[in-house]
Amino acid sequence: MNLIIVESPTKARTLSSFLGKEYRIEATMGHIRDLPEKKLGVEIENNFQPQYEILAGKRKRVKELKELAKKAEKIILATDLDREGEAIAYHVAVLLSGEKMLRSGQIFSSSLTARKLANCEQRKNCPFPHFPPFTRIVFHEITKLAIKEALKNPRGIDFQLVSAQQARRILDRLVGYKLSPLLWRKIGRKWLSAGRVQSVAVRLVVEREREREKFQGEEYWKISSKFKVQSSKLKKEEEILAGLVAKNGEKYEKTLTFTLFDGEYKVSKTVIESEESAEKIISDFQAPFKVKSIDKKEVRRFPSPAFTTSTLQQEANWRFGFSPKKTMSLAQRLYEKGLITYHRTDSVFLAEKFLTEAEKFIKKVYGEKYALKSPRRFKTKSKSAQEAHEAVRPTKLAEVHSSQFTVQKDLTRDHFKLYDLIWRRAVASQAKEAIIDTTKIGIISKNEYLFETQGSVIKFLGYLEILGDLGRRKEDKILPALKEGEELVLVEAIPSQHFTSPPPRYTEASLVKTMEKLGIGRPSTYAPTLTTIFSRQYVIKEEKKLAPAILGKTVNDFLVENFPKIIDIPFTAGMEDDLDKIAQGKKEWVPVVREFYQPFEKQLEKVYQSSAKVKLPVEKTKKRCPKCGAELVIRIGRYGKFLACSAFPECKYTAPFLEKTGLRCPECGGELVIKKTKKGKQFYGCSHWPKCQFASWNKPR
Repeated sequence: MNLIIVESPTKARTLSSFLGKEYRIEATMGHIRDLPEKKLGVEIENNFQPQYEILAGKRKRVKELKELAKKAEKIILATDLDREGEAIAYHVAVLLSGEKMLRSGQIFSSSLTARKLANCEQRKNCPFPHFPPFTRIVFHEITKLAIKEALKNPRGIDFQLVSAQQARRILDRLVGYKLSPLLWRKIGRKWLSAGRVQSVAVRLVVEREREREKFQGEEYWKISSKFKVQSSKLKKEEEILAGLVAKNGEKYEKTLTFTLFDGEYKVSKTVIESEESAEKIISDFQAPFKVKSIDKKEVRRFPSPAFTTSTLQQEANWRFGFSPKKTMSLAQRLYEKGLITYHRTDSVFLAEKFLTEAEKFIKKVYGEKYALKSPRRFKTKSKSAQEAHEAVRPTKLAEVHSSQFTVQKDLTRDHFKLYDLIWRRAVASQAKEAIIDTTKIGIISKNEYLFETQGSVIKFLGYLEILGDLGRRKEDKILPALKEGEELVLVEAIPSQHFTSPPPRYTEASLVKTMEKLGIGRPSTYAPTLTTIFSRQYVIKEEKKLAPAILGKTVNDFLVENFPKIIDIPFTAGMEDDLDKIAQGKKEWVPVVREFYQPFEKQLEKVYQSSAKVKLPVEKTKKRCPKCGAELVIRIGRYGKFLACSAFPECKYTAPFLEKTGLRCPECGGELVIKKTKKGKQFYGCSHWPKCQFASWNKPR
């Protein structure tokens, strides 16, 4: 019997469906070994060696795997192909080896022994002849062909990847385990935490909010004018709407550039500063108005590459409102079902096999005119991406893409929506570009006021045919046929007031995009990072936008003042680069950890001794405590705001805090209040609950 070990039962079932009886597939149910939960678990004085323990609840599973391993002729480690998967494979090898000498610290200091353990192919050459040999296989998709190919090409455990995962785990443990108690002492909340990536993410949200607060909006006015052709009677809907852009060649529009914490922000406005100025300009218009120019261009619009983890999270959030956590959960199931390739990737590379299949599929289903003469290959921009890894794509194209879901009882509508998004994006990347005719018309007055309008017509859909509704953009209007020199009649001129807008708050999608751009975190960290900053009450959602909570601002300011390097963007991005170099074998993990920890430890001791306690701001209310009569204040707890007596600790009265919205419940007429789930997600509910159970994630209008 050959024992194949994977992480999840779903993945095990998928493999079992196309492997023969000579294989037995078992799941670890995720990680089986990790640093201890209630202590540091890192021997700082012994080159930061980790003290791994079998996770609570996994001892029975480990025992079962050990019993199966004794009966196996060969053990095949088939965990995921990223650093986390490689680490799980390593921990399984250690636990099933049955050798005391293979404790976590020693396996790294005895790489020869470790590699023999991972690579021994014949029992007589194995350092532990009583135990079956280990092999490691990886695959980008869970299909019969991919698994068979992987079984033909086994390898050993990649200890560079394991070292990179271990370094990240130890660094995060050192920061979290050392900084969190400091926050508890100085800020007084025992659920607070800090982290290399999460604290930078919070800082981005805080800095953006402060940039918004200090932004000075400037008033400006635009002038739109309606024209019609003098020589004919056009219908009202065929009137030409054009905007005023210049006078005597001098443009009215100008661009303002602001330097933000995460880059530049540009705002366009006109130089028309008031309604009076706009009306004065309008009164100066002089007929005749003639068509000055007609510029026609053929524009070719090309498809985007297949998804990476980041772009998939962004698109799913934008189109469906899925959080990064939900997207990754849905994608995990699709991958384990064998429907998509591995979903944790920052590569846009597509396998030759898929490129060939896509060409045939497009020709068959959409026609020759949509197919490329040669495959379109995209270059991965991320420095850390491994080209051997693939973008997220479907594993099968021969069937109609939605038919696979008719027999998948445990897949939901949301699974299909995400799969459909992945399918269309990947296939469309191999279709011809769309061809669009654009027309820009310039209209000039007698005294040199210039107006412009633009329209477009799609001549050939190209890849947009495959994207369907997902590819639709709000196209410009279609313009009537005009000739240069043709005279137009001004129907009316309309002034409109505008104000320059502050930089927008982040959404979950735009925060992930910014983190990726700045090199903060990696595909596997985006979703858990956002989950953490919500659960810690650092960041809240308001109308799908991210805003810093008082607690988030307080913790951020404390860290910026006392640990500026820890949440410095270049420093954090540099740490990610070091982890990548460890994975590539260009750096050793212990020196990287030591270089970080030694100055961090000194600063930590200094802050413990010198920094004062932070008094968290409380919001006052006009209410009185029913127990002692003191004023009630709004405090922040682990699950959000609550009412508490200002005389605490003498009086310990508390009550739920209901944040009013000023809106009425659409079902019973009661008042709508803002509530939160235990995981910190905000929703709108009726104040008459439980009599009225109306609830909505979105603010009713």
